[in-house]
This record gives sequence, structure tokens and C-alpha cells, in this order.
Amino acid sequence: MQTPAVRINLRNIEENARLIRKRCQAGGISVTGVVKGAAGDLKVAEALLRGGITSLGDSRLKNIITFRQTGFKGEIVLLRLPQLAEVEKVIEYVDISLVSELATVKALSLAATKAAKKHGIIVMVDVGDLREGLLPGELADFFSKIISWPGLELKGIGTNVGCYGGVLPTRENTELLLKLKARLESKFAVKLGTISGGNTATTLLLEDLKLPVGINHLRVGEGILQGTDITNQRIIKGLNQDNFTLVAEIIELKDKPSVPQGEIGHDAFGKIPQFPDRGTRRRAILAVGRQDVKIDGLTSLRQGIEILGASSDHLIVDLTELGGEYQVGDHLEFRLDYGAMLAVMTSPYIEKQYLEEPAD
Repeated sequence: MQTPAVRINLRNIEENARLIRKRCQAGGISVTGVVKGAAGDLKVAEALLRGGITSLGDSRLKNIITFRQTGFKGEIVLLRLPQLAEVEKVIEYVDISLVSELATVKALSLAATKAAKKHGIIVMVDVGDLREGLLPGELADFFSKIISWPGLELKGIGTNVGCYGGVLPTRENTELLLKLKARLESKFAVKLGTISGGNTATTLLLEDLKLPVGINHLRVGEGILQGTDITNQRIIKGLNQDNFTLVAEIIELKDKPSVPQGEIGHDAFGKIPQFPDRGTRRRAILAVGRQDVKIDGLTSLRQGIEILGASSDHLIVDLTELGGEYQVGDHLEFRLDYGAMLAVMTSPYIEKQYLEEPAD
């Protein structure tokens, strides 16, 4: 087996997509399946499609272009606000963009008009998380400027919570979108068909029957890919977890002191490490490091293995509690949180291995 590798359970991801879609559909909500956490992996995207997801979302235009070049003709949403330098490609490959800047919307309008296309936009509203979006009081002025610009289809408004400021979705901050929708539709005589209420974190409101009626779109990535909701610190009931597993090989296994010898300075990442004295320990070095994965996002699938730390290319673990069970050349497996999954899927040094592909 070539390692380090990430094992990806496509069938589990497909099942998660199917269940998320079913739950949202029951609440009158459409779903954009977000594949950015898997770095736009094509096989992962295909698993979402098999699960009934018909709209894909990604933040990287490069991934979106790959989806189109491999034949996907369904709806694609660009989740990161478009860069001015890429608007022509956005118009060519993307159906809907999330927007919050007049300069960007104007550039999209000009590019869409030039290409004789209509480009959908969802205007983002910041309800407190302080990532992208206009403040609620800025929305009417923004609409007054863009409402007549050609080449655009004003799909609706949306928001994002949890990803930057850690703000939890609530009935109150989600319902604010519906109040803004009513004001905008009345003031500008428009119909805002899409009210995009958030991401995986917002599914908790749906499950608890607290999501305001009228929220009709969610952008779900983590819930489908991992079956978790890190913002609300929960495992989503009924979904599969551990769909991405890191596998790394032991390249050194020795008994060594638990405290380095010599004067301690800064490590390769500018920090001064501290080491409790636990005597001599059985320590293994694995062929994976900080260049590949977020170390504090790893959890060993085997009890008794303690992660001690890492350099750019080496992960150091304590195997003392397991005696002589492991040897050089053996593999250890680790559960990945969202950040660790994102890192290993992005790393070109991590082999991607796909498990349980459904039969044709």
C-alpha cells in the first residue's frame, strides 16, 4: 500500500447526501452540496450526485472548471466571492455567485452581457459572524444600485454563520433574512426566490423544527462529507462518520527519553516546545507531517496511541501502552476533523484511496 493515504468511503458519503437531501426536502429546502472540504475531488462530487444532490458548490474556480470539463451540466454555485480578475471565467462556468461588493456585481454584469448570458447572484447578508456580507442596514442601498443592471438574475439573499466568528445559527438571526426579503420585495417590486439560510450548522434548526418557514436553501458540506456539525459540536444523528481516514507508515520505532536533551530554542514553526518528563517511552515516527495535515485535527482510531507532535514531514506518536505490537513498516490510522480532512485532501503528497464504490 502506498502511504501516506486518505481512505475515502464513497458509499457512506452517498448515503449521507441522500439523507440530508431527504430531510431538507421534507422541509421545503433545496440543497447545494459543498465539495470544497474534499478539495473538489471528482469521485466525492459524483457520490453526492448519486445521493440525489443536483447542485454543487465550491470556493475554487479551478475545481468548478474541472467539474464542467468532466461533463457535469447541473447547477454550480461559487461559494467564495468572485475575484475581479476571474469574472469572465465565472460567467462561463458558474451558474450562481454569492456577492457582496458593487464592483464585483458590476463586473459580472458587464461580463455576462458581453457573453449574452444571464448570471445568477445571491446577495450575502452578515447577520453577525463577520465573514462575507452586507450589514442589514446597507442592503436597500445596494439593491437600489444593482436592480437594473443587465446580464444578472437576482436569485435572492443568503447568509453564513459559524465559519469565522463561530456565531451559532438561531431562529432570530435566520428569521432576519425573511424580514429583509419582505422589505426588499416591497420596496423594489422584485421576487427573491432563494433565501439561503446557511450551512451544515443550520441543519440543527431544521431538525429541532426551529428553522423559520421561508428559508428554502442550505449549503451543506461538512454534514454530508463527515456526518458532523463542528459549529454545534455534534454528530448528526443517522449519518455516517469516519468517511475520511488517514493512513501513515511507521518509519522509525525506538525507546527514547520523553524530554529532549540540550538547550531548548524555537521549533521549526517558531514555538518553544515543552515536554513533561515521563521517563523512557516507546516512540514511533510516521511518514506524514504538518505540510500534509492539521495535526491537532487527528485522533487515533486505536486506543493507547498518543500523538506527541510533528514537524513538517514527521508525526511523532507514543506507543508505550501497546507494548511491542507494532513494528517498522506497520500502518496507523487516524480520524480526521474537518480542518484535517481539508488539509489531506489538498495535499499532493497524500494518496487518495476510494473504498466501497457503488456498483454500476
